[in-house]
Amino acid sequence: MIVLETERLTLRHLCEDDAAFILALLNEPSFLQFIGDKGVRTLEDARIYILKGPVDMYSRLGFGLYMTELKDGNIPLGMCGLIKRDALEDVDIGFAFLPEFWGKGYAYEASAAVLDHGKEALGLKRIVAITSPDNQASGRLLEKLGLRFEQMIRLSEGAEEVRLFVPLL
Repeated sequence: MIVLETERLTLRHLCEDDAAFILALLNEPSFLQFIGDKGVRTLEDARIYILKGPVDMYSRLGFGLYMTELKDGNIPLGMCGLIKRDALEDVDIGFAFLPEFWGKGYAYEASAAVLDHGKEALGLKRIVAITSPDNQASGRLLEKLGLRFEQMIRLSEGAEEVRLFVPLL
């Protein structure tokens, strides 16, 4: 199901057929470094990740992480969407793209569309973001989107600290 379209991109619901792509994305060195190890090692793990993560969130909340593809050729680039984490009061935006698609404006294009969708279509008043402390590129993107660093937080006791970005006032 297509959720959003931009000039160059289509954002749609993830489905079990996306398992091979998700397996590759979640095992990219940059994903492991900046987002974390989700323990997805096989196609079956990827299928379960899709069903228990994004697909479950679509049915419960009406949003989640979306497959982000180039309109031209339906080439998968990454995922971008909204997440509701138990540890955060607000919904947050999340994104991850394969490195070969970095620096081309795709993450900004997808994220800006997701933020607009969250506010306009879903009626979300405040959308935040988190990044690992060393993920400077994502921090710059969030600032370009109109968020600012507020503080370091932990999503659970004993977890590594992450940077919390909130909307500019």
